[in-house]
Amino acid sequence: MSSSSARRGQVEPLAAIVAVFAVCAGLGLYAGALDGALPERDEASAQPTLHRVERAVTDGGVVAPQRLSAASDAVGSGNRLNATLVTAEQRWTVGPTAPGTARNATARVSVRTVPGSVRPGRLTVRVWP
Repeated sequence: MSSSSARRGQVEPLAAIVAVFAVCAGLGLYAGALDGALPERDEASAQPTLHRVERAVTDGGVVAPQRLSAASDAVGSGNRLNATLVTAEQRWTVGPTAPGTARNATARVSVRTVPGSVRPGRLTVRVWP
């Protein structure tokens, strides 16, 4: 074995520090870009609020329009909510009119319009601070 093979795989300390710095800087840039690309997750997010509203107004797997007033309890503190339930024949709304900057989420639901009658409908939730 030659004397130069004993040094194989070794790196000068300064080069190792520069390499570690380059890797850390690259990871930092990647994390920053990824954070900017992901959707915002805050209390005003409409999708989780939609799920809470849907649970609050559903009875036996069917939305009951008279329970729509319970939707206002599903929004986080400091946020406002507008929930709208629509079928082909009727429309129910609870909450103030939403501004254009409100976040929206929609789900298809079954709606009990009268006892014994279930119609397809759409539940829309708008959330804003």
